[in-house]
Amino acid sequence: VGQIIRVEGPKTHLQKAGTPTMGGMIMLVAIVVSTLLWARLGDPYITISLGMTLVMGGIGFWDDYLKVVRHESRGLIARQKLFWQLVAGVALGVLLLTQTLSGHDVTHRLVPFLKNVHLALLPFAFPVYVALVVAGSANAVNLTDGLDGLAAGLAAIAALAFAVFAYVMGRVDTSFYLGLPYLPGAGELTVFLVAVAGSAIGFLWFNAPPAMVFMGDTGSLALGGAIGTAAVLLKSELLLLIVGGMFVLEVLSVMIQTSVFRYTRIRTGTGRRVFRMAPLHHHFEQLGWPETRVVIRFYILAIIFALTGLATMKVR
Repeated sequence: VGQIIRVEGPKTHLQKAGTPTMGGMIMLVAIVVSTLLWARLGDPYITISLGMTLVMGGIGFWDDYLKVVRHESRGLIARQKLFWQLVAGVALGVLLLTQTLSGHDVTHRLVPFLKNVHLALLPFAFPVYVALVVAGSANAVNLTDGLDGLAAGLAAIAALAFAVFAYVMGRVDTSFYLGLPYLPGAGELTVFLVAVAGSAIGFLWFNAPPAMVFMGDTGSLALGGAIGTAAVLLKSELLLLIVGGMFVLEVLSVMIQTSVFRYTRIRTGTGRRVFRMAPLHHHFEQLGWPETRVVIRFYILAIIFALTGLATMKVR
């Protein structure tokens, strides 16, 4: 039920992952260098975003290193990977509780489409909430990285959408006009998020079908961690469910497939599947769609999700 290996002639996606770290490392370098060159150094939003991106990328690199250099096929055990992601997320939540970035209550989070309604979290629950958002975002991108060009393109679309939010919320005039909280310094996140999108788009030149370079966990966890961290800093985690709608669908397909399979196996002795294969992109491959058709159509849906997310700024 957890099948995610994609057969491509004599190779599989798992075998192709033997050369992923170079792509992921190049993306990390591109993000860091571009941000350091163009963003205002010392801005806490930039420091936090870069730090979390490097931490998530480092966890992914650890996994890729074990697979590629140490030739350990399992790499980093999934529980260990998730543990360190949650530790990093909790640390971010505690940091945001103790360091004031704006005059707004850090435990109050925005609710899309609703102007005067906030999601209010208890202080002790806030770090756990942040950890789940960041780890969930990182792993969602990681799950989506199963077809050439898919994860990079979807991540670029989501990052550009959040770049618009960062710009709007970092300005007094636009944030006031749209009824969004003004977050001094958050405008610098625009530079960071455009750098994230730019690294993903540049990577697509070599990762478009048929791919020559692969991002591995180094790149996918870094991209997902960067987007998740930006959503947290912008108080817009719920918006991430809309802007990153394709990532959500990918994760839900795995959760539904696993849950139904286990439930039916317990009840009937034979596990049943909802999808031909999970995550979702492999289901459409099994239906006979060419890889490029799946990728392009997922791009189109991702753009629609991103535009819907942007529309929430005005429809409030």
